[in-house]
Formats: sequence, C-alpha cells, structure tokens
Amino acid sequence: MTSVLYDAPGPKAKARNWIYSGIFVVLVGLALWWALSLMAQKSQLDADKWSPFVAEGEIWTTFLIPGLLETLKAGAIAMVIAIPLGALLGIGRLSDHAWVRVPVGAVVEFFRAIPVLMLMLFGFALYAQFTDVSSDIRPLYAVVTGLVLYNAAVIAEIVRAGVLSLPSGQTDAAKAIGMRKGQTMAHVLIPQAVTAMLPALVSQLVVILKDTALGGAVLGYGELLSMNRQISANYSNTIATLVVIALLYIAVNFALTSFASWLEGRLRRSTKSTGAVVPKVDDMATGANSGAV
Repeated sequence: MTSVLYDAPGPKAKARNWIYSGIFVVLVGLALWWALSLMAQKSQLDADKWSPFVAEGEIWTTFLIPGLLETLKAGAIAMVIAIPLGALLGIGRLSDHAWVRVPVGAVVEFFRAIPVLMLMLFGFALYAQFTDVSSDIRPLYAVVTGLVLYNAAVIAEIVRAGVLSLPSGQTDAAKAIGMRKGQTMAHVLIPQAVTAMLPALVSQLVVILKDTALGGAVLGYGELLSMNRQISANYSNTIATLVVIALLYIAVNFALTSFASWLEGRLRRSTKSTGAVVPKVDDMATGANSGAV
C-alpha cells in the first residue's frame, strides 16, 4: 500500500522501526537515569528541596502565583494589541496600492528583522528618557512594546499567507458578483483564511507568552521565571524551582493550544473551509501563493 508521500513499510521495515524505537527508548532512559543520578549526588532530589511546593502555601501565594499572573497579564495585553495590528498590517501588504503596500511591507520586514529582546531594551530606554512612566511599571510597558512590535509583524505575515493560500477562484467569484476589493477581503477571504492560519497564529501566541521571560531576565519584570531567583534564595532549591516553573509554563501553553484546537474544530464545522493550512512563519516562503485547496 502506498501513499502520496511514502511507501507503506513492509515486514522488514516494520521490524527495523521497532528496533530503532527500542534503541531510542533505551537511550532516553539511560540519559534520564544519568541525570537523576547526578541530581541525587548533588542532593537535588532530597525531600527538603521539593517539600516547600507541597507543604508551604506561602511559596505559591508569594512567588509563583503572582509571577504567573504577571506573565499572563503581559502576554494578554500584547496579544490583544498585536493580533488586530498584525491583521491590519497583513491586509495592508495585500493592498493593490503601492503607496500602502510598500511602506507597510517595509515596517513588517523591519520589525521582523530585529530581535524581540532588543525591541524591549529600546522601549525601556525610550520610556525612561522621554516619558513620565513610573519605574515600577516601566518594565511591563517595555515588555509589551517589544512583544507587540515584533509579533504584530509576524502575525501580518501569517495573515498574508493565510489569504494567499486560498484558491484564486474565491476572489474571481467575488469579482463576478460585483464585490469591491474591501468587500471581498472582509466577507470572503478573511473568514475562510481564519481556519487556515489559526494553527500558525496559536503557535505565535505561545511564543508571546514565553517571550515575557525575556523581560524578567533583563529588565527586572516580575514574571514567572524571574521568581526562580527569589525562591532559590529563600529555599536553596534551584533545580526543583525550575522544574515546577517549567511545568506551569507547560500547563498554561497546553491550555492555550487546547482551546485553540477546540476553536479551530468549531470554526471548521460552522464554516465551509477550503482545507488550506498555513505553516509557521519560520517555515513558509513568504510571498508565495500556493493556491492549495
């Protein structure tokens, strides 16, 4: 039995795959055993390193929960601003007018090319020198500014690719019934492109949430990961703290992706999708019109 992408494995290939899988599992088990042995030698598996997260609620109410709330706050503000801004920039890049398309394209490419950490640092310096923003909330402003500028540019490319992934017949049909470009975009292309670009968009939202940690590492923003320093100073359990923080990140991002998967399925059931799917911006060739159906 064959597929478009590959030939179905035969008995020998299946046996090799089982052998390779077994070797991989053994190697992973050995690596895990080595890591745990090393941690045990350094007394990182002792009960007193992990018990504060179970026995003491103070570590949660004082450090972890406030840090998680700050992470969610910065991420949510950045998402609320970056998504509509990115959508406008993406639509601008699709404009038929060069005086709109060219400047918007320059803005998108400019902010995509600058590391988000550098944008945060620039934002922090600008707020410090040219505004009266209090030093207490200046890190939040800088983090949100950097996240919005960078991710709006990335989301613009996701939107543009989502629209370009639709069959050209959609636009032709809209023109045939007398729709203008704006009406075609608003009522025909964008609603269908949403389901195509949703996976890539959710992936970028997860990136926004994780990149808030840059503000804690460099600008002193009190987000979740930055609480590692305070907890470690009080309980001397750096490894345990990092493990717990990592699990919190995993739980939050899993909840976000699960909600997005549910929303995508609901959208696909409620609207007639073309079946097009937009890959991550890092993987797609920008500017290509695939015409996938």
